[in-house]
Amino acid sequence: MAAKRYFLACLLLIISAQSFAQQAQKARMREFMDQRFGMFVHFGPVTLRGTEIGWSRNKEVAQADYDSLYKEFNPVLFNADAWVKAAKDAGIKYLVITAKHHDGFCLWPTKFSDYNIMNSPFKRDIVGELAKACKKQGMIFGIYCTVLDWHDKNYPIQNPNDSTQNVKGDMTAFKTTMKGELKELITRYDPYLLWFDGYWEKPWTNADGREIYDYIKSINPQILVNNRLGKVSEVLNNESVGDYLTPEQRIGQLNMNEPWESCITICQQWAWKPNDQMKSLKECIQTLVKTAAGNGNLLFNVGPMMDGRIEGRQVARLKEIGDWMKIYGSSVYNTRGGPFVPNDNFASTRKGNKIYIHIFKSAGNTLTIPAITGVIINKASLFGGEKVDAKQSGNAIQIILPAKLPDENDNVVILEINQDAEKLPVIKA
Repeated sequence: MAAKRYFLACLLLIISAQSFAQQAQKARMREFMDQRFGMFVHFGPVTLRGTEIGWSRNKEVAQADYDSLYKEFNPVLFNADAWVKAAKDAGIKYLVITAKHHDGFCLWPTKFSDYNIMNSPFKRDIVGELAKACKKQGMIFGIYCTVLDWHDKNYPIQNPNDSTQNVKGDMTAFKTTMKGELKELITRYDPYLLWFDGYWEKPWTNADGREIYDYIKSINPQILVNNRLGKVSEVLNNESVGDYLTPEQRIGQLNMNEPWESCITICQQWAWKPNDQMKSLKECIQTLVKTAAGNGNLLFNVGPMMDGRIEGRQVARLKEIGDWMKIYGSSVYNTRGGPFVPNDNFASTRKGNKIYIHIFKSAGNTLTIPAITGVIINKASLFGGEKVDAKQSGNAIQIILPAKLPDENDNVVILEINQDAEKLPVIKA
C-alpha cells in the first residue's frame, strides 16, 4: 500500500511539473507574440561581393572565392550599439542575427570550427557584442543558426547545385558539432530564441530536428524555437518540431490558434546588395500592420554593408517607421489580430474593449466594414481624439471619415465597444 501511495505521489509530481512547464511555455510565447516587431540581420563575409548569403556560393561566386572571403572580412565600422539603436528607433522589440548561415561561417569564436570570425582580420565576437548591446538597451536577443552547412565535411551536401561535389559525410558527427555550437551560443549569449533554417535537404530528417530540439530544451527549456528545425509544415501538430510558424517573404494568414512570424526583407536581398530596391514607407508600415492584424509578428530584415554599417537610407526608413509607431504603436504592440480578416482596404487589431481599424484605402469619406453581431459601439474616434461617426445597421458598419485624414500610410480609427473585443469570433469581410 505504501509503495502504491509513493507511486501515485511521484506520478502527481510529474504531472504537476509537466503542467507548470506547459504554462511557462505558454506565457513565454504570449510574451513573444506581444512584441509584434523584430529585426532580422543577415551579415557575413559575402558582403564583400554584394551577393546573397549562402545561396550565391557556387553560383554568382565560385566556391574557392566564396570560402576565402573571410580572409578579407574586416567590418571595421561595425558598432553593435548603433545597430540596436537603429532597431529601437524603428520601434523594434527584438533582434535576430545570422550567427551561422548555410555557408558555414560563424560570427562568434567557436571552438568547433576554424571557419569563424576570429580567423578573419576583424577578430571580434559579433554575436557577443550584439548580445551585450541588446541587454544594455533592453532589446530581446535572438540567434539564427542553420541546420545545414555546405562547408562542413561531415555534412553530405557540399554543393546543392552540383551533386558530383557531394560527399558521404557523417550525420552523427555533424550533429555532435551542431550540439557543441548550440551549447556555446546558449550558454555564452543567453538568447531568447533560436531561429533555424535549412530543413529541406534530404540528409536532415524530422528525427534529427526532434533530437536537436530536445537537446536545446534540456539546456534551457524557456528558449523559443521556430518550426524550421524539423521538416516544416503549414501547421503545428504532433509531427512538427518547433514552437511557432515562420512564413517567408509573405504575410501570414489570420491565425488565432497558432503563433507565427513572417520574415520579410526591407529591400529585395537578405544580405547587402548595392543599390538594392528598398520598400516604400507605406509598404513597410502596412506590412507590419497586416502582420499584426493576422495575429503574427514581423521579423523585418536588414543586410549591413561590408564595412559593418547598416546603410543610411535603411536607417532613415527604419526611423520613419519608428516615428509612425510612436503615434500608433498601441494599435500594434500587445494586441491580438482580428476580429476582421485583413484585406487591401483595411485591417484590424484589438485589445481590451477596443478594436483598431487600420484604413489603407477608402471610397470617399466612408469606410464600410462588416457588422459585429451583439456588439454596441460606444465611441469611435481617430488616433488623436477626433470623433467620427460609426453607424451599425443590418450587415454593415459605416464609418464616416473626415475629408482630410492625418496619415497617408495608414489611418487608425478606434472603436470602443461594450464588451471584450479579444473574445469576438473572426469576421470575414
